[in-house]
Amino acid sequence: MTTHKKTPDTLRSARWFAPDDLRGFGHRSRAMQMGYAPEEWAGRPVIGIVNTWSDINPCHTHFKQRVEDVKRGVLQAGGFPIELPALSLAEQYVKPTTMLYRNMLAMDAEELLRCHPVDGVVLMGGCDKTTPALLMGATSAGLPAIYVPAGPMLRGNWQGHTLGSGSDAWKFWDDRRAGIITEQQWIGIQGGIARSHGTCMTMGTASTMTAIAEALGMTLPGASSIPAPDANHVRMSSESGRRIVEMVWEDLTPARIQTRKAFENAITVAMAMGCSTNAIIHVIAQGRRAGHDISLDDFEKASRKVPVIANVRPSGDKYLMEDFFYAGGLPAMMTRIREHLHLDEMTVTGRTLGQNIEGAAVYNDDVIRTVENPVYAEGSLAVLRGNLAPDGCVMKPGAADPRFLKHSGPALVFDDYPSMKAAIDDENLDVTADHVLILRNAGPQGGPGMPEWGMLPIPKKLVKQGVRDMVRLSDARMSGTSYGACILHVSPESYVGGPLGLVRNGDIITLDVDARTISLDVDDAELQRRRAEWRQPERRYERGYGWMFSKHIEQADQGCDFDFLRTDFGAPVREPDIF
Repeated sequence: MTTHKKTPDTLRSARWFAPDDLRGFGHRSRAMQMGYAPEEWAGRPVIGIVNTWSDINPCHTHFKQRVEDVKRGVLQAGGFPIELPALSLAEQYVKPTTMLYRNMLAMDAEELLRCHPVDGVVLMGGCDKTTPALLMGATSAGLPAIYVPAGPMLRGNWQGHTLGSGSDAWKFWDDRRAGIITEQQWIGIQGGIARSHGTCMTMGTASTMTAIAEALGMTLPGASSIPAPDANHVRMSSESGRRIVEMVWEDLTPARIQTRKAFENAITVAMAMGCSTNAIIHVIAQGRRAGHDISLDDFEKASRKVPVIANVRPSGDKYLMEDFFYAGGLPAMMTRIREHLHLDEMTVTGRTLGQNIEGAAVYNDDVIRTVENPVYAEGSLAVLRGNLAPDGCVMKPGAADPRFLKHSGPALVFDDYPSMKAAIDDENLDVTADHVLILRNAGPQGGPGMPEWGMLPIPKKLVKQGVRDMVRLSDARMSGTSYGACILHVSPESYVGGPLGLVRNGDIITLDVDARTISLDVDDAELQRRRAEWRQPERRYERGYGWMFSKHIEQADQGCDFDFLRTDFGAPVREPDIF
């Protein structure tokens, strides 16, 4: 794309800096107060760099330096870079969950762009919720935008074991609970599982969402696969800075890139990657911000036709994101599912997706499989429905013990996380491996914020017997690095009166993944009687952001956006106004 639609006098930033009036004087004089000369901004695109670095976000540690690489690229291309610090959501530290604050970061990003004199934006994120949040905010703002993914960290290592963040933490924690791992070994694992800056190097939510950003067309080709410490990451950052300046002149906005077909590409890629279950919530929210009616049905449709071909943990058996990068990365993987992609979709490069992946090659057929030799014959996620989840729930079949893909068992119900946690370590708990563990009141409103509690721990009694998987059911989420027969995002959630709130200990739960069904084997009359007795739990927040969240959050099947931020389907995204 070479036709420049913008001229210096039509730049958005010119509305601040160009007018020969008192307000224009104020803007120019304050820029000069900071040491900038008029030659640095006059007639040049002002590029906002929304940076989610913080001292307590290990995924983004390197952003303190990478932002300088982005600025270098912007300056090389004739732009004027300004860094705009935004809320930094560190998955490991934020309680009760970063999901509570995804929409807050989306609002932060949108308003930063709306109120400042910027013509385009470089979005710097990567840790789980930062990718969807930044893209949601930029989509609503409507300015040219390009995404710079943080990149995965290096492989973990401990005593000859290759460790994957999250996945191996759960595995070795169960071994420690069973008395197999010593305290000294546990300390060694802690020091070896995360050896560099960057996001989880398993196919968790971070790598899932950055791959989705690339498949959408919002990153440079291959950007999502580059390990954070790799020199290629530095070069990608500066190239993104150069490219956003060109995008401003071309007026290449998210609305021109994020079509419905682009979202279908993103869902297809997610399925082939062995994606995190969280992808469903985030992509639905992102799609609806862009004006598209993306739903669970889109995921279910893709799941039935697109196999998992990325052999990356936890869906894969041994490889990590570093291996995926060496094997050719996302462009190479996309060449193997070409027939499922809309290759004519525009991307931030000004070229189509098909042009971006032309010539990409796979260098390891075990890391990136062929569709004839997949890791899992169907897509990464399955959408289940039934009287327990009228609006749907989600499972990752490839990461579960196959014997649980068709299962009936008695329910063991917990109404909140503390009571579940206390009971799980009780070695006298009346539980067998056939039980279905249920956690409720952990959804969008009930959590609140839908914490990652869905991978309920295996009861200690069973762990000592060698049990490592069982069916677990909740209206919560789970980490993308998690695994097991976990059924999540039950909608509507129990807190608002969903059927999950009516289950009692001993009720039989029946699961059939092939049929995509989940049911509570209790007759309608009994359920009606229980519903009449049901009472909503008390709210946890009575003030501030938490109160606002609880009042306005939508259900999981709708993407968990705020009801007042959703774009009406098909409505154009309005340019930000200036008063």
